Amino acid sequence: MVFYSGEGKKDCDDLNPKLKEKTLESLSAVLPITGIVLLISVFLVPIELGSIFMFLTGAVMLILGMGFFQLGAEMAMTPLGEGIGVQISKTKTFFVAAFIGFIMGAIITISEPDLQVLAQQVPSIPNQVLIWTVAIGVGVFLALAILRIRFKIDLSILLIILYVLLIGASFFVPKDFLAVAFDSGGVTTGPMTVPFIMAMGVGLASSRSDKNAASDSFGLVALSSVGPVLAVLILGCFYKPTEASYSMTDLTTVDTTRDVALEFAKGLPVYLEEVFISLLPIMAVFLIFQIAVHRYHRRQIKKILFGFAYTYLGLVLFLCGVNVGFAPVGAFLGEELASLSFNWILVPIGMIIGYYIVKAEPAIQVLNHQVENVTDGAISVKAMNRSMSIGVAISIGLAMLRILCGIPIQYIIIPGYVIALIMSMFVPKIFVGIAFDSGGVASGPMTSTFLLPLSIGVCQALDGNLMTDAFGVVALVALTPLIAIQIMGLVYKFKTAKVHKHIDLNVDIPDDGDDIIDLEVSFNG
Repeated sequence: MVFYSGEGKKDCDDLNPKLKEKTLESLSAVLPITGIVLLISVFLVPIELGSIFMFLTGAVMLILGMGFFQLGAEMAMTPLGEGIGVQISKTKTFFVAAFIGFIMGAIITISEPDLQVLAQQVPSIPNQVLIWTVAIGVGVFLALAILRIRFKIDLSILLIILYVLLIGASFFVPKDFLAVAFDSGGVTTGPMTVPFIMAMGVGLASSRSDKNAASDSFGLVALSSVGPVLAVLILGCFYKPTEASYSMTDLTTVDTTRDVALEFAKGLPVYLEEVFISLLPIMAVFLIFQIAVHRYHRRQIKKILFGFAYTYLGLVLFLCGVNVGFAPVGAFLGEELASLSFNWILVPIGMIIGYYIVKAEPAIQVLNHQVENVTDGAISVKAMNRSMSIGVAISIGLAMLRILCGIPIQYIIIPGYVIALIMSMFVPKIFVGIAFDSGGVASGPMTSTFLLPLSIGVCQALDGNLMTDAFGVVALVALTPLIAIQIMGLVYKFKTAKVHKHIDLNVDIPDDGDDIIDLEVSFNG
């Protein structure tokens, strides 16, 4: 018999509706992409019933995993990141603040599961060399992001300078390695990194009371995405890899429900270990931070520890469901669709998949809720979801078109970033930070474990070059939200200017339109 204290029972009562809410959100995110794959299997590419059952089992694990992960991130990663951000903001020595940012950036990056997946696909560079290069890149640029908030440096100007350096460096890197370098910026900002870094930004900006504090809380993920790209571009000048080794995951033949259970049982221990190793450094940071500053009281510590447990369970279920159930289907569909006589259909199908799959990214929902909270509902979850979905739909359409026509990635990436950077000079500042953060967040585990296998399947069916054609889908997914969210910002700026001109809102609206939190207007389109 188990006895609960009054406090413990209250905590459990509080968690149950939240878990239900997060799980229902996950269901609405995963259901459309599941339906699309089922429709494709009926009308275009027949799939054996056993494989479909594997896919559906993976979908159920995805839904449960996302529900637990989002609750865990809210309970553990967010308060920890925010607490460290607040503590850094109190640090008077700039060097100490930057050093803490560097250490946290490196630790959180090494913990990112998606980075391990990417490292295994680049044969000419040892895994640990690539992982540590990316980790150092994130650490250096997270330190830079902290100093930007401290010294109130304009994010648009800093991003323009950094991306000019990045684009310049790309001309000196072997073209076979360019796509992988840009992909590395996307995979580092995944489910482990985003909740922590986003919360750190809120904590850093919380000590400020000026009108730009809210907009400066965003941008940490954006700058952290630039670091690994630049670091891997430099690394490519030394190693010069020329080919990718990717072992396609074949659809497993299963005859009974027991076979399905056995397949997932084989994969589960792998992800139990992988996620545990990933979470261990972050838990160590929490313990050291608590011992050093005693920020959290007993009940908060208990809640954070429960949050880590939920995060662990959620990521295990999510990664196992995606890798065992989803990834093989993605590779199979890509290969079969590319073999059709009307393989141009990959472009519209890719756009439809892209529109819905972004909603199934765990970190996307964390970002969207954070945006809604920081802006007091001025930028709604619904508006963010719509803009992100449109952006990623265009990304996947471009990725499929690029593979079919053999278009070099720099022909899309460079003009895309130029457009995004020019737009950043005209939209409200808060939208710049949100847009560039969104690019990194959109390219998470669903992209690397479903869309990348889909692209590789297409590329192999067409006898294309994996390094130049298939890789780069993550980079494109990270690009288009930058433009989509900033278009939303321009529309918002136009609407608020129109409202300011014709309606008396009884609230002071700054001329530059930056302080969105003071507005009593909700933007839902």
